[in-house]
Amino acid sequence: MLPIFLSNSIHSSLAVRVIRIIRIIIHTLYGGFLGLVIMPSATARQRNWIVSHWSRSLLNILNIEVSRQGELPRHDLVNTMFVGNHISWIDIHALNSVRAVRFIAKADLKGWPIFGWLAKKCNTLFIEREQKKDAVRVIEEATASLKRGDCLCYFPEGTTTDGSRLLPFKGSLMQAPINASASIWPFAIYYPKHDGSPNTDMAFAGQTTLIASIWQIVSLNNPKVLLTFLPQISPHGHERRGLTLTARHEIASHLGFSHHDA
Repeated sequence: MLPIFLSNSIHSSLAVRVIRIIRIIIHTLYGGFLGLVIMPSATARQRNWIVSHWSRSLLNILNIEVSRQGELPRHDLVNTMFVGNHISWIDIHALNSVRAVRFIAKADLKGWPIFGWLAKKCNTLFIEREQKKDAVRVIEEATASLKRGDCLCYFPEGTTTDGSRLLPFKGSLMQAPINASASIWPFAIYYPKHDGSPNTDMAFAGQTTLIASIWQIVSLNNPKVLLTFLPQISPHGHERRGLTLTARHEIASHLGFSHHDA
């Protein structure tokens, strides 16, 4: 059951918005420095720490209050595929703030100014969703990555929503944790208003541009994100459709959606 937050997410002043934008620009340039100078020679553990710290700092700049529920993943966790619903680009940083992972993302992300370059430096796996054959390549790469002990994450809805519904899950990439005997760890993302209803200003969905989304978020005084880690699912004895439906059911039940809502 989702909690009700008692504090209002009222809008911030213009001065606060401008200061936040300036700080985001500086923090993004700092991320570029880390990606260019520090990350190439860092160990896997050091890279994870850098990514987590950078994401936590970004959320702090945006004054986003992160609440976490369930068993939190340890930093020494290995061989796990995180699967969650998708609402905003903030989802990535919310998860990374707890445990840095390797994301599987749409190839469009590569074209984003600065952020696309940072995503590549963080070893993101890009997939051309319109090309079904590309899924085979990504499954093979994801399987090899999981077998090396990496933790991955993908959003099986394939796109974002405003948080008021849950789309059907695409299950082709669920083959990777089956092949690698990796755990599937469902998690639910929710951006609540003070009354517990979805805060759609946090959503990066529909025709909203990245710039517009950033402005919407910096315009909020104290937005909140609730990140809930649900029970892990073992792939043993299951095929990917069953695992996909099980993961969706866990997330839908937690968010209060019908198993068949689309």
